[in-house]
Amino acid sequence: MPSFVKVDKCDGCKALDKTACQHICPNDLMALNKEISKAYNLEPEMCWECYNCVKICPQDAIEVRGYADFVPMGANVIPMRSSDSIMWTVKFRSGQIKRFKFPIRTTPEGSAVPDGGFETGTDDLKSATLFTEPASAGLPAIWTK
Repeated sequence: MPSFVKVDKCDGCKALDKTACQHICPNDLMALNKEISKAYNLEPEMCWECYNCVKICPQDAIEVRGYADFVPMGANVIPMRSSDSIMWTVKFRSGQIKRFKFPIRTTPEGSAVPDGGFETGTDDLKSATLFTEPASAGLPAIWTK
């Protein structure tokens, strides 16, 4: 199911030029209706269900219905973000509540090292080895037939 905005909770991030959900959406689907200061999903059918907008919303005004494989019909999934983690609350239709806490990235934006600190194996695009092999595989060499 695509993301949807609960209009009673959304404040449009105080009507700034760009809302938090607009900033984070990898598919540029979120928009701000400046007349009513509410965010909305431009094309719900194109939503990747990545939960980025749900996790970043400061008002907890965006939801994505959980997948049927882990949330039965009638249940919901609510994230609560803190400075170092996200607490996911899963409320099942039976009333049972489960919580899962996961750490979030704490490194500054743009500071990630693409190769993970491993030496790149080869620049040959026809090579059978992957980007950082054999170092990332912990092998002296990658064998082939």
